[in-house]
Amino acid sequence: MNKFDPSTYLASLNVDVMHFGLKAISDLLSRLNNPQNSYKTILIAGTNGKGSTAAMTASILQSAGYKTGLYTSPHLIDIRERIAINGKQISRPDFGRIVADVKKEIVQPVTYFEVLTAAAFLYFKTRKVDIAVLEVGLGGRLDATNVSRPLISVITNIGHDHMAYLGNTLSAIAREKAGIIKQNGICLTAAKQKKVLNIFADVCRKRRAMLYRQGVDIKIKKQKDGSLKYHGLQQQINNLSIPLQGRHQLENAALALAVIELIAKNGFSVDNSAIRAGLKNTHWEARLEVLQKNPLFVLDGAHNPAGIDTLCRALKKDFTYRRMILLFGALADKDYRRMLQKIAPFAQKIILTQLWAKRAVPVKDIHTVLKKMGYRATVTQNVLQAIERALALAGKKDLICAAGSLYLAGEVKQAFPEAASCDKKF
Repeated sequence: MNKFDPSTYLASLNVDVMHFGLKAISDLLSRLNNPQNSYKTILIAGTNGKGSTAAMTASILQSAGYKTGLYTSPHLIDIRERIAINGKQISRPDFGRIVADVKKEIVQPVTYFEVLTAAAFLYFKTRKVDIAVLEVGLGGRLDATNVSRPLISVITNIGHDHMAYLGNTLSAIAREKAGIIKQNGICLTAAKQKKVLNIFADVCRKRRAMLYRQGVDIKIKKQKDGSLKYHGLQQQINNLSIPLQGRHQLENAALALAVIELIAKNGFSVDNSAIRAGLKNTHWEARLEVLQKNPLFVLDGAHNPAGIDTLCRALKKDFTYRRMILLFGALADKDYRRMLQKIAPFAQKIILTQLWAKRAVPVKDIHTVLKKMGYRATVTQNVLQAIERALALAGKKDLICAAGSLYLAGEVKQAFPEAASCDKKF
């Protein structure tokens, strides 16, 4: 009898196929006795920053002693990265068993993401977590994670991404993200565009939900000594620190802290020492992650124009270097032209590379676009070649920045020994 291989099975479902609707996942979960309803959840959507916000929230809850599940996507190296409890990724044997258990209950076509989501829900139930922090995969309203009943719905921000699925305007995208706001629920957001906020306010009004805004109702400020101070809905917390690079992470931290503050009335009491420890111990890969120093090698998962904007601000304000060498690769369904328009002016040298992903844009097409913009670039056929070229060009005071895709981030991580295993705690 052949041993069940969960990776082979999941690959057969085609990672790029999507279902726009909750019927398939709802029916599947019903046959699994709705595991997602056996514990409390936090649901986090947004164009960028949702993974970092989820990681900070989960880390704080874990520090407070709660058994905390974390479901995120996509992964960088190993699919098991997506499902974790108390910072430890699901083991290979457990992953195989859980996916097999889900597969037994499938009676209609389901997608790769739906099976993974069901597996995460089931795993968290079998391990009896107290609470699970869930990152929305795409959009919100029709995402498989939206079958959950969250205590808090978080929408980090709204920008242009996945427009083929969510709509071409910020308003259309905002309406899809607002689909995670529940009747009589609570919504937290760091969005700032007036038309987006109007949509959130309208949805909250219709669903009798509370809306809290980062920068208005909740704030976080950097003090002169470098520490952070949180001004919340009912409390202030001093002497905070986060290891994640970039000023944009302050907004994400404020959202995570507001989540912790709000769920206290649901029995999840967290003291300030656990909050400080949880934030300080947060680990989230490929977000302004420094892979090495001398020369400085920074890896960022920015994969849309808004993410590149944030990366550019960080490169300008948070790092010191002589020259920047950009290593870039992207997917064909991303707006790589606008990404390059934003980041290319920062680079003195540009190295383009071909990604393994089926959806990757041919590197020659990126090169053609760059030439039309007036930039010269070196073309490489794989990420290892690109890294070798970048390191050969870089002086001790230079900065290498790899960006453009989370798929690129995953390939880059595999070139560094410390990223080889996904069994480590994060």
